[in-house]
Amino acid sequence: MKKIVLAYSGGLDTSIILKWLQENYKAEIIAYTSDIGQKMNKKKIIQNAKRLGVKKIIIEDLKNEFVKEYVFPMIRAHAVYEGVYLLGTSIARPLIAKKQIKIAKKFGAFAVSHGATGKGNDQVRFELGYAFFGGKKIKVIAPWREWKLQSRTDLINYAKKNKIPIPKDKKGAPPFSIDDNIFHTSTEGKVLENPKNSAPEFIFQRTLSIEKAPNKKTKVKITFKNGDPISINGKKLKPEKLLDKLNLVAGKNGIGRVDLVENRFIGIKSRGVYETPGGSILHVAHRAIESVTLDKETAHAKERIMPKYAELVYNGYWFSKKRLSLQKIVDKKRNQVSGDVILSLYKGNITILSRKTKNKAYSMKKVSFEENKSFNKSKVEKFIKFHSKQLNKS
Repeated sequence: MKKIVLAYSGGLDTSIILKWLQENYKAEIIAYTSDIGQKMNKKKIIQNAKRLGVKKIIIEDLKNEFVKEYVFPMIRAHAVYEGVYLLGTSIARPLIAKKQIKIAKKFGAFAVSHGATGKGNDQVRFELGYAFFGGKKIKVIAPWREWKLQSRTDLINYAKKNKIPIPKDKKGAPPFSIDDNIFHTSTEGKVLENPKNSAPEFIFQRTLSIEKAPNKKTKVKITFKNGDPISINGKKLKPEKLLDKLNLVAGKNGIGRVDLVENRFIGIKSRGVYETPGGSILHVAHRAIESVTLDKETAHAKERIMPKYAELVYNGYWFSKKRLSLQKIVDKKRNQVSGDVILSLYKGNITILSRKTKNKAYSMKKVSFEENKSFNKSKVEKFIKFHSKQLNKS
């Protein structure tokens, strides 16, 4: 019997897709779940899959690989899409696609499938990953582009017809569209589709409102080595544990919320509410440690390429030669980026308190207001005259 590997979350959409694939392709479905730190009930995933007749269920722990090999390189690049989005959903899809193709090859599956909608970016991200690792040998099935179910209402009716459990959100209605991993949580749909509506407080999964956040500041020290964080408050942690820790402390202080209307790769605008608590801290801390460790030319080169880097990640080009070439520029002097950053967290705000490094890029002697001989002030006049002449040049 032919086989299909489905990226399966155990939720409503992928359970409906699983049933639809069985009905329309008469194939054995291999349910594949990547554990990248999302809220998940493994027993429920297995139970839901078995209820639909699935015999092969694979749940793979990818949390450490995800943080170390995907999130951290992106943090080093200071990647931010359209000014505010830290790319939490975008960065997860390439890894899932890579592993899904690996499973397909292992079990001789003729196709892979995903639950991304026909209007979203994720279909592109998944399928670019499939193309990179699977080429033309493995078929891609995108149910949202094939089936006759045209809306969320159609899906609910299909689920009822096939006795697939329909979860409820905190208001007792069919749920928002939610995606989460160890790096972030995104919430879309329903009342959020109209940008004039405020996001209801009950949708937030991992951050407190600034009103409920503590009235006392929280200090946190992050130590970096070769561009990556290695410890919090002096305690060394594995990448996934470090991000987990920062998520907790940031979330309690109301840090990491973003309400964004973004320009999707496929050409439409979409509104989403994102929570990236620990990632927000790392973004600020990494920029802080680089400010005292990198030279001006390197720092500015990174700033120039960042928008393109972020766009490539957003569009699903993680494995592209272009993204990899930009990563080389990003990491050119990462061996110099080591030291400590102390931050203050308070009601949604991150304040830099201290930067400490053994790197010599920052010279206290040169910047001191006290008289010293380490900086030749006589050269300043020549410097200004040179640049004055540049004003009239094209």
